Amino acid sequence: MTQNKNRQVRNVILETIEKWKGLSVGILCTVVGAVVFALIPPLILAKIVDTITAGQTVAFAGILLYFVMLAVTAFMESAREGLLIVFGQKVTHALRSCLMEKFVHLTADNINKQEPGTVVSRFVGDVDTVENLFTSGIVSMFADVCKIVSILIVIWFQNPGLTAVLILLLPFLFLFTRHVQKNMLTAQIENRRAVGRASGHVPETLHNIRTIHCLAKEDYMEERYDQYIGESYQAMERTNFYDAVYSPVILILNAIVIAIVMLLSASGNPRILTFFGMSAGTAVAVINYISQIFTPVESLGMEIQTIQSAAAGIHRINEFFALDEVTVRNAGKGAAENIAERPFVEFRDVTFGYDSHVVLNHVSFKVMDGDQVTLLGRTGAGKSTILKLLLGLYEPQQGEVMIHGVPAAEIRDTSRRKLFGYVEQSFHLVPGTVRDQITLYDDTISENQVRTAAKLTGLESAIHALEKGYDTQCTPDLFSQGQWQLLSIARAAAAQPELLLLDEITANLDAETEKAILQALKRVAANRTVISISHRTSAEMGRTILIGEDASACES
Repeated sequence: MTQNKNRQVRNVILETIEKWKGLSVGILCTVVGAVVFALIPPLILAKIVDTITAGQTVAFAGILLYFVMLAVTAFMESAREGLLIVFGQKVTHALRSCLMEKFVHLTADNINKQEPGTVVSRFVGDVDTVENLFTSGIVSMFADVCKIVSILIVIWFQNPGLTAVLILLLPFLFLFTRHVQKNMLTAQIENRRAVGRASGHVPETLHNIRTIHCLAKEDYMEERYDQYIGESYQAMERTNFYDAVYSPVILILNAIVIAIVMLLSASGNPRILTFFGMSAGTAVAVINYISQIFTPVESLGMEIQTIQSAAAGIHRINEFFALDEVTVRNAGKGAAENIAERPFVEFRDVTFGYDSHVVLNHVSFKVMDGDQVTLLGRTGAGKSTILKLLLGLYEPQQGEVMIHGVPAAEIRDTSRRKLFGYVEQSFHLVPGTVRDQITLYDDTISENQVRTAAKLTGLESAIHALEKGYDTQCTPDLFSQGQWQLLSIARAAAAQPELLLLDEITANLDAETEKAILQALKRVAANRTVISISHRTSAEMGRTILIGEDASACES
């Protein structure tokens, strides 16, 4: 049974806003405060200049107020940036937690379809774009738009003609900014790709150095590396060109606007002065405002780019959230009820396939309590799939997979480790000590159970020989391949399960190591039901069940 929780990025963001109301209110206050307080210092400065030009003495309180307003404006800007960073980190943490929660509950089919690199990009790149949506995206864009509009309103009351000039000029300035930013972004992406190819070329050359020498391909490899470096330099040159051109253009445009306004205000024509006339103090304020208005216009282009990138990241995350999950198995019977007359495991006319490829076709067999059976069949016949169906990772497309009369997919999560232990072909290391490898951080497994499992598998002496015994931190070189496989068996046996599922656990071992593994299995499997998969007759346990693509399983 599967389910699909209707979770989306916007829900996570709204939940974060609800959880951190004080932080959200603080952001709103600092955004508004930064815009409002930024308008005040030029007006105070205009008053001071007009007072001086009138031959009057400037009050100390006015000068002090000017500097206080500058400090308050700077504080508001810093507080806004700081709060936005904190809020972005809160959203990032919530999103990554939700993604991990989603990932661990995905159906096995959906997990198998996910490319590792794609999944990692969801957790890293896509989530980072959502964080940027707040730190340098939608909130910053809102603040910059408010700043531009408020400056235009203030200038309108000071110099209506200048406001008209700016309204006509700003769209062209914005389009020029976007053009430069798009070309810079394209060049930066090309540079990163070229650097990536150059960086990958070095280990590729090192890995194949003997072949390169044998085939005399040294010049070819050098030419390829030079080509990658050349592409990187060309991309960087384009980036540097646009970067070098943009700032002078903005400064020149700024100077031209100021010069035009100053000339018009000094023209002496009454009609022109109606729109452009102003006092010396107002001129100082206007020059200050003009300088302020170019910066948010420049920022708007990058903020729009950030929002576009975030929109793509949000879409990819929402696609991930939309994948089907396994149903939480909390209700229903536990499978620990052992009814003597009922088979321990029963496949009833089971058909299952991956996409359109049918692997199991009308398979039926029974395994009674205490049976030890081996599944035999060609590669691809579906032997490992049978174990996955028993583990509840998949559900049959037709038929039923029963454990003690309960559908395998409906067994309680809390009962599963007590019910069966699963041993794969290779050991999967988890961070932690030797004890952690056996318990998998399950507090219900006692120290006595850990030591008993190690003793049954024959690992007890090897563990005692370690400096810290069971408290030794595990690294890949701590044990031999055979010892890791024994540790995998100890992990499966620690919870004292009723059923052992063994998936070709001796396939990659030499004969001597295989013998040690089989002896350990014999001790662990005593008085337990066992279903194993093996390609070697020496590893067969009990009776065999032949698995093929035609009709039912055959027992022998």
